[in-house]
Amino acid sequence: ILGLSTARNRGAKETRAPILAYLDDDAIASPQWLQILLNAYENNEKLAVAGGKVTLIWPQGYSQPNWLSDQLAGSLGAFDLGDNVIYISQADLTPRGVNYSIRRDFLEKIGGFDPNLGRIGKKLLSNEELYTTELALAQGWQVGYFPAALVEHNVAPERINRQWFMRRSWWQGISEHYREEVAGRTGLAQFGRGGERLARGLVKYVKFINDPAKSFDNLLYAYGQIGYLSEAAKAMLTPQK
Repeated sequence: ILGLSTARNRGAKETRAPILAYLDDDAIASPQWLQILLNAYENNEKLAVAGGKVTLIWPQGYSQPNWLSDQLAGSLGAFDLGDNVIYISQADLTPRGVNYSIRRDFLEKIGGFDPNLGRIGKKLLSNEELYTTELALAQGWQVGYFPAALVEHNVAPERINRQWFMRRSWWQGISEHYREEVAGRTGLAQFGRGGERLARGLVKYVKFINDPAKSFDNLLYAYGQIGYLSEAAKAMLTPQK
């Protein structure tokens, strides 16, 4: 399988460094980025994953549209948990892939990044960092946010439209189904979870209809559940090998 996770695993095999740091090709690291991450690992042998703050660089002539909330800007790479070092306990607060590092020993222990998650061609799959963080926390490792390890991420103009976010939300739902599949949480219960989230998203979409950002946030949330439910249904109808 080709894709982002496969590329990261290949990169890990090309070096024997104990700490692996990943940076997107459209991102700009601050001068102190690597040193701060390295110091963090050297000072904490239980640290498995670390990343820092990510700010956005908008293309010339663009600014953040009124329908795009700060939370949703995370889909473009933005990541800000404040100005203090934090050891996270919730997997959904995991450092973003645009500014990401991991301890080799831990990565090898879990068999590398899951190649079924993360971008694959035009498929906007995700959750590879979230799943890795889930494994780290479950195994007693720590995951840290170090804001001074700053990275700036260039926003591609073609992503500044509602259609791109709708498409990404659909694939987010598919990614969530796969994450539950590898965790053994598939089955009829998925339809209850997905149906409840779909209804909640639609209710809030209507509730905040006069607030462009909140309304769009909830529309995307609901739309992602349709992708999740469709993948769950497909899995149930596919004969097991």
